[in-house]
Amino acid sequence: MKRITALCKSTFLIFLLVPSLLVAQTIETGVKNKQVNYERLARIDSLVNSYIAHKWINGATTIIVKDNQLVQYKGYGYADVESRKLMQKDELVRIASQTKAITCTGIMILYEQGKILLDEPVSDFIPEFKDMKVLDKFNAADTTYTTVPAKRTITIRDLLTHTSGLDYPGIGSDAMKAIYAKAGITPGFNMAKNGQTLLAAMKELATLPLVHQPGEKWTYGLNYDLLGCIIEVVSHENLADFFRKNIFEPLDMKDTYFNVPQSKEGRLATVYREDSLHHVIIWEKGYFGADPDYPLAHKQYFSGGADLTSTAFDYAIFLQMLLNGGTYNGHEILSPRTVQMMTSNQLDFSYNGTDGFGLGFDIVSEKGAARGPKSKGSFAWGGFFGSSYWADPKEHLIGIIFTQETPDSHADVMERFQNMVYASLKE
Repeated sequence: MKRITALCKSTFLIFLLVPSLLVAQTIETGVKNKQVNYERLARIDSLVNSYIAHKWINGATTIIVKDNQLVQYKGYGYADVESRKLMQKDELVRIASQTKAITCTGIMILYEQGKILLDEPVSDFIPEFKDMKVLDKFNAADTTYTTVPAKRTITIRDLLTHTSGLDYPGIGSDAMKAIYAKAGITPGFNMAKNGQTLLAAMKELATLPLVHQPGEKWTYGLNYDLLGCIIEVVSHENLADFFRKNIFEPLDMKDTYFNVPQSKEGRLATVYREDSLHHVIIWEKGYFGADPDYPLAHKQYFSGGADLTSTAFDYAIFLQMLLNGGTYNGHEILSPRTVQMMTSNQLDFSYNGTDGFGLGFDIVSEKGAARGPKSKGSFAWGGFFGSSYWADPKEHLIGIIFTQETPDSHADVMERFQNMVYASLKE
C-alpha cells in the first residue's frame, strides 16, 4: 500500500511538472542568465557598431540563447542605407544556405516516417539519376568534356553530407561552373527559369557530369536542391507547404518563408556587396546572375539549398528544437536519436582539414574545439549573404549573426562575435 501511495505521489508530481518542462523547452525572454557576464557581452555592441562606423558593413542582427534563455537580441545599423531605415532585430533577411539545415530536417522527418532510407539511391525517386557520369577531361577553351561512368549510384546520405559529386554553379570548381553555366544551371535562389519546376530542373541536372565519384570526397554543391525535390516527390507536396505544416507552424516560426507575404515586404532588408575597391554598394539586379528581390517574386520553384527568408529569432527557435533533442513547445519534430545522427560526424575524413560533417552541419571535432571557442560536438553553418550560426550542446548555447552583404572582406566580424559570446560565459 505504501509503495502504491508513493508511486501515486510520484506520478502526480510528474504530472504537475509537465507544463513547466514544456515551457522550459521554449526560448524564455525577460530573464537574466546567471552564467552570463553581461558587461563582457556588451562589448559586442562596440564591435558591430565599429564595423558599421567604418562602413565595412551597413547593418546586422544578432541573437544569443543560453540555457533556453534569450540573452541578447539586437539590430544594428541600417537595413537600407539609402532610405536610412534602421535594422530592426526582427528584420527579414535572406538566410541562403541556412535553408539546408531545414531541408535536412524535412528529409529526416520522411526518414522517421519510413518513407526513405538514408542509403537508398536517389534514382529510386528520380530515375534520371540512375546512370550518372563523372567528369574526366575538361577543355576550358570550348567547355567540351569527356566522362567516365560513376562507380555507384548517388544515395540520400551522399546528398546530406555533400559527397555526391554535385558541384555548385557560381562558386564551385572552374570546370563545373562553366558546364553549369552553359546548361543554364544557376544557384538555388535563382535557379527557376521561365516557370520551370524544381523536378524539371533536377532532371536537367542529372544530364550533367559529377565532379568526382560518389562518396570519394566532400564537395559543396546543389545537393540540398535535389533533397528538396525528393521531399516534394515523396510527400506529394511542394516544399513550401511541407515545411510550413511539418516545421514552421509546429515551432511557431512566424517569419520564415520562401515567398515573403506582401504584408511583410517592408521588413525585408536590402542586400549589399563590395565593389572592386571594397566599398559597400547596393546589390543591383543581375549581379551574380541574381535578382536580390527574389524573396518577393511569389515563385513556385523552391530551393532546398538556398531560398528561405527568416529572422534571427525564428532560426534560433529551429536550433533550440535541435538542442532540445527534436522537441519544442510540446511539439516533437524529430526523435532524440535522429537529432543525434544529424549532429554526429558522418565522414571518414575531415572535410575542411579540422572538423567533421554531419547531416547538414559542420561538426566541431576535438581538434577544432582546441583551436577555437566552440565545444566539441557543436554544429554550425552559415549563408551566402553574410550569416553564421552555431549551436553548442555542451554549453546549451546558440549564437547567430546576420548581415546582408556578400562578398565581404570584413566578414571576420562573425568570428569576433562568436569569440565575444564565449568570453561572456562565467563557467
